[in-house]
Amino acid sequence: MWISLAFIAAVLYGFYDSFKKLSLRENAVVPVLFINTLFCSLLLIPFLVLSKTGTFAPGSAFYMAGGGWEVQKYIILKSFIVLSSWASGYYAIKNLPLSIVGPVNATRPVLVLLGGMLLFGERLNAYQWTGVFFAALSFYLLGRGGKKEGIDFKSNKWVYLLVLAAVLGATAGLYDRYLMAPVENGGVGLDRMTVLVWFNIYQCAIMLVVLLAVWLPVRAKDTPFQWRGAIPMISIFLVIADFLYLYALAQPEAMVGIVSMIKRSSVVVSFLFAALFLREKNLRSKAFDLLLVLIGMVFLYLGSR
Repeated sequence: MWISLAFIAAVLYGFYDSFKKLSLRENAVVPVLFINTLFCSLLLIPFLVLSKTGTFAPGSAFYMAGGGWEVQKYIILKSFIVLSSWASGYYAIKNLPLSIVGPVNATRPVLVLLGGMLLFGERLNAYQWTGVFFAALSFYLLGRGGKKEGIDFKSNKWVYLLVLAAVLGATAGLYDRYLMAPVENGGVGLDRMTVLVWFNIYQCAIMLVVLLAVWLPVRAKDTPFQWRGAIPMISIFLVIADFLYLYALAQPEAMVGIVSMIKRSSVVVSFLFAALFLREKNLRSKAFDLLLVLIGMVFLYLGSR
C-alpha cells in the first residue's frame, strides 16, 4: 500500500510545484511562502483540536498524538530544514523555467540513496549505480541545454539555490525516515500526524518573523506582492500530498529511497504543466533529459525491490 500512496502523493506534489510557479511569477517570494505556511497551518489545526477533544480516537488515521519537548525538539529541527529547502526552492522556481526545475528536483532520490550510504551504511547494487549514472547524466545534459536560454549552471545563482534546495530536501527525506522509524529500528518513532501538524505550525511562526523583520522593512525594493488564486492551491495540494507521503513513510516495510524516488516522479506533472500552460522553451531537448531521469528512477526501483 505504501507504494500506491507514494505515487498518489507524487501526482499531488506535481500540481503543488505547478501552482508554486504560477504564484511566484513576478511576485514577492517571502509573502507567498508565509501565506502558504499560514494556510497549511489553518488546514491542519482542526486535526489538533479534534484529537484533543476526542473526536478522533487513537488508532484513527487522522488522530494526532501528544508530545512534550522530547517530541517537539525533533519537529522544530525538521521545520528549519524543510523551510530552508522551501525558501531556496521558491527563489529558484521564481527565476528558472519549470521544465528545468522539475528534472533537477528529480535527482533528489540519488542524494537520498547516497545519504543512506554515508549515514546508515547502505550499499548500492549494480541497478542502483546505473540509476545514479542516468540521473547524473541527465543533470549534465540539462545544464548544457539551459545555456540555450541564457542559464549557465556553473554561474547562475538561482541554479545554486535550486541545488541547495535539492540537498536540503534530500536531508529532510532522510530525517523523515529517522523520525518515522520505530525505536527498535533505530528511529524516533514519532506519530506522523504530530509531525505533520506541528512542523507546519512552527514553519508559519518562523515565516511570520521573517516577514515582519526581514521582508517588510525592504519591501519597497523587492518585487511587489500580488494576490493570486493559485496561492491557496499550493497549500491544499501540499497538505494532502504530505499526509500521504508521511503515511507511506511510516509503514514498517517502506523504503525511504523508493518513496523519495516516487515522490520526485512529480516532475512528470510539472513538466506537462510547463508544456501545456506555460509554453516554455526547448521542451523537446528537456523531454530527453527527463526521460533519462525516469530511466534512472526505474533502475533505482529495480535495485531497491
